[in-house]
Amino acid sequence: MLIRLPANELNTAVQLRELQVRVARGDESAFTQLYLHFGKKLILFGVSLVRSKEIAEELVEDVFVKLWANRHAIIKIENLTVYLYIAVKNKALNKLSQKANELIAAPFDYLDTTIDEFAVDPYDLMITSEMMLRMHQVIETLPPRCKMIFKLIREDGLKYKEVAEILNISVNTIDAQMAIAVKKICTALQIEKPGKSHSSIEASKRK
Repeated sequence: MLIRLPANELNTAVQLRELQVRVARGDESAFTQLYLHFGKKLILFGVSLVRSKEIAEELVEDVFVKLWANRHAIIKIENLTVYLYIAVKNKALNKLSQKANELIAAPFDYLDTTIDEFAVDPYDLMITSEMMLRMHQVIETLPPRCKMIFKLIREDGLKYKEVAEILNISVNTIDAQMAIAVKKICTALQIEKPGKSHSSIEASKRK
């Protein structure tokens, strides 16, 4: 099963860096572009933690308000994607302070992650709409931790190392959880396990 790669990562990194420079100079339009790029993904991530869209939206807004207030320091952020996800995670855990110790002790094992419409083109995959539906159904049955990892990598386009840093787990754990997800999807769709081309794609995500 071939999965389409996200937009060229190098170009995205360059574009984000350019936006950071513009935001540091007080460019409001660049700041708006950052919010449009990350907002929805961060809100969905927040919902998986606090179980409330309204609260998640408030958390994300707080993160961006703080980002703008300290915009002169944004240029010092090496990986803005990881920074924003961690900021939302930390605010969510603070919001759930009474459960924070439980969440830290057993992170993400009992959380409900919402998977948005799978960000692939059916024509690129050369599969039917029925197979796409079955794929979504399988994804929804994945264990919470596995589903969150799958979402961050496949839907949000993050790398293994970035997800490991955000969730504070090892890259090996990410690798194992992704293997579980892919195996279940392949079994449900009754197709062979990913071949060499897929392995190359996964290798690029691990870097």
